Amino acid sequence: MADNRETNFISAVVYLQDDAGKVVPFFAQLCAQLETHFENYELIAVNDGCADDTVKLLREWAGESLQKPLTILNMSLRQGLETAMNAGLDAAIGDFVYEFDSLEMQYDADLIWQAYQKALSGFDVVTACPDRQKLLSRAFYRLFNAFSGSPYRLETDVFRLVSRRAVNRVYAISNQLPYRKAAYAASGLACATLRFHGSAPSRGDARFDKAMDSLALYTDAGYKISLGLSLGMLALTLLALVYTVVIWAVGTPVTGWTTTMLVLSAGLAGMFFILTIAVKYLNLLVRLTFKKQNYLIEGIEKLQK
Repeated sequence: MADNRETNFISAVVYLQDDAGKVVPFFAQLCAQLETHFENYELIAVNDGCADDTVKLLREWAGESLQKPLTILNMSLRQGLETAMNAGLDAAIGDFVYEFDSLEMQYDADLIWQAYQKALSGFDVVTACPDRQKLLSRAFYRLFNAFSGSPYRLETDVFRLVSRRAVNRVYAISNQLPYRKAAYAASGLACATLRFHGSAPSRGDARFDKAMDSLALYTDAGYKISLGLSLGMLALTLLALVYTVVIWAVGTPVTGWTTTMLVLSAGLAGMFFILTIAVKYLNLLVRLTFKKQNYLIEGIEKLQK
């Protein structure tokens, strides 16, 4: 069996957050796949402030069944999915890196191996996506893809496999990855999608903030919306000007208050909306440019049987 296994070094980064009932079955299936198909691999579990027995059960399982090194990154406090996974990605040394954002394996475990086979056919990023998408997720990705300008369309996924070249490329573009899969799609490298029957698990992290950050960073939605609002307000102002001239020319008396308030209200609403978008961009620039500490790690454990 060992002679038939792949020699590329594989890293599997797994996000942990209060999933005590799922952690052992997930790692058992994951290790079974990796042990069957790969000669060298490592496991990296990112403990993002678990408050239950998730990490304890993982340690117990590792003491009984672990066949390759397991690294547990214990974050100092709960910092969210993207930040925690970035910490795990920094710790990974594999030629290919699996990223598992959830412990729910609602797909056939063999899809893990299929993703690697797909990557070997010439793709640096392979994502596994369900064939059923939630309504809000579908609407967000439709908006994102419309403004991203990328040939690769984003959608809800359950895990992804990225090559070392893809990891190096996205970090060469940006020091931080506030939305990893958008960064991979914008890297210019070949991406592929594997589909399975089912749906993705619900995620309770700050999805709205992440959605706004990704739209601002990886699309031109803010610019186009601001431009459209500016042109709309300009048109409204010109119409008000023409209306004023016409009323003055024909000599029809007008009260003036309603028209004035309408123009002022619409103009101020548009201005404040544009300022909101500008503030969002400024906030992102401050965070990405001046915040040197990307994440905080309390300690690192290395377990080996």
